[in-house]
Amino acid sequence: MRKKELAALAVERLEKLYPDAICSLQYSDPFQLLVATRLSAQCTDARVNMVTPALFAEFPTAQSMAKAPLERVEELIKTCGLYKTKAKDLIGIGKGICENYAGKVPDTIEQLITLPGVGRKTANLVCGDIYGKSAVVTDTHFIRLCNRLGLVSTTDPLKVEMQMRKLLDPQKSNDFCHRTVLFGRDICTARKPFCEKCPLEDICPKNIKK
Repeated sequence: MRKKELAALAVERLEKLYPDAICSLQYSDPFQLLVATRLSAQCTDARVNMVTPALFAEFPTAQSMAKAPLERVEELIKTCGLYKTKAKDLIGIGKGICENYAGKVPDTIEQLITLPGVGRKTANLVCGDIYGKSAVVTDTHFIRLCNRLGLVSTTDPLKVEMQMRKLLDPQKSNDFCHRTVLFGRDICTARKPFCEKCPLEDICPKNIKK
């Protein structure tokens, strides 16, 4: 089976398993998604969702975040881990949006990654979820699944993104990434994949070789 056909099958089966492909981070606008995603680095989405309500109550916009006292932002996000670096980045993101993009979250990966602490993973998520563009979010679950299926043979996020862009339907790639997160938590876990209940079991190279 060709890789493109395998990828299409994986997309189809995860669509059936997880009909609702949504981001687990809670937000109400592009800026809030950008902030929440930055906070999610080395932190669970559940923890981020516990922190952001108070943060957004005080600093809901790029304009307010740009003027936020560093110490206060640190205090509000302390339980997210790496809070000192993240606090500086959040304020820098606010300033960058205000100074360089007229107060609006940019809609291209190239522009988004100019903001402090924003990498391609975050930029892809914003472009896909907010602006409806084709996106490949290289979450650890996505990278793990793509490797286990034999679609890629690298854990380098940029290489995975570029290779998977060639294999996935552009209109379905973003939702597929969301579904792989759920799939990676439920079934194809890092510690022990539950192959006996996996809907991809028959097309996984690990089992085909048996």
